[in-house]
Amino acid sequence: MGVGRIFAHSGWICWKDLLEFSRSKIRLVMLVVMPLFMMVMVGFIFPSEDSLQDTPIALANQDLGGDKGSLGNAFVTQLETVNEQTGMFELHPASGFDDIKDMIQKGDISGGLIVPANFTKDIQSGRQGVVVIVTDQSNPQISSMIQQVLSRTVESMGTRAAAMNVNMTMGLPANESLASVMPYTVEVRGTVPGDPNYFQFVAPGIMTMVVMMSLMTGLPHAISYEKDIGTLDGMLIAPINRMSIILGKVMAQTVRGMVQGFLIFLLAVLIFGVVVQGSILMVILLVLLTVYSFVGLGILITSFSDREETASMVMMTLMFPMMFLSGVFFPIQQMPGFMQYISSVLPLTYAAQAMRKVVVLGAGPQAILTEVTILAVFGTVMLVVAVPMFKRAMGR
Repeated sequence: MGVGRIFAHSGWICWKDLLEFSRSKIRLVMLVVMPLFMMVMVGFIFPSEDSLQDTPIALANQDLGGDKGSLGNAFVTQLETVNEQTGMFELHPASGFDDIKDMIQKGDISGGLIVPANFTKDIQSGRQGVVVIVTDQSNPQISSMIQQVLSRTVESMGTRAAAMNVNMTMGLPANESLASVMPYTVEVRGTVPGDPNYFQFVAPGIMTMVVMMSLMTGLPHAISYEKDIGTLDGMLIAPINRMSIILGKVMAQTVRGMVQGFLIFLLAVLIFGVVVQGSILMVILLVLLTVYSFVGLGILITSFSDREETASMVMMTLMFPMMFLSGVFFPIQQMPGFMQYISSVLPLTYAAQAMRKVVVLGAGPQAILTEVTILAVFGTVMLVVAVPMFKRAMGR
């Protein structure tokens, strides 16, 4: 056979494959949508600003005051004035550390500030008034930023207040400073013992992401691939219920996902020193809930996909946005506003948030009730829609 005929046959085979690909409208659409998603995510996911804006912070003023009034009240008023000018924080009232800790576990705030009961007494006695910054250790990037901004703000407020007092004492205009001291100092306190780190933040998210990816990539092979090679037809003519086929495949992918997820998490604990602050039983239940929430979506996509390649393409197109926009690797608060809105409709966001609250913050069932409800509802809706479609796709 001549070289010309070899190239001619190769051209016909190439043309045949291209025609086959073009007959699937879904694959043609995903051919454009998937790279578009990637460009949008890479271009906009990283924060363009290094400052805080409207970050929810709890403020607890426990200062009892002294003979000349409460300096804690003056501090809070000064902080509110600075915040009105800068718009850095969205201040929420709180009673104390436990109240702030509960608000952080529920996801209502990103940190807190406490003016202790002896604040006025310390300053009037010639000591520095300690202001306590409470950090959210499940989000070390945001916590570090909040700590730096609050520390600079408190330092600036203290310097300004000291300079004003010196000028007033010496009868000088308020804008002329002869000397300044530091009446305020900052103490940082986490909601749980230990220092936050990136591995502590990312490990729970990766655990849920691995479970999601295992299901989303395993189901196309378990269903669509068997459609392609014809072995699914053998199961369909066997004397078993169609639901048995669905459950068997789902159970296999569930075991695979849980094994992968817990293996990753075990390595994070052993190698990177990740500490589980919450209940191990709750971690296991959240993994099962994550499996439940994504099984229906995997079955649904596989049901209307004509080939394994098509199903895999759709799965990858859905997985990539969830991987990067669900707060697994980067804090959602650092993303642009419209990207945060997209994150709020992705189920992996709530799975990662719930897992992070339990593992990092030691949260209980009440603190993750919202995330659990959303995942349960999403999983149920997906299964209700997917199972009938899968039965029809199998020709029942």
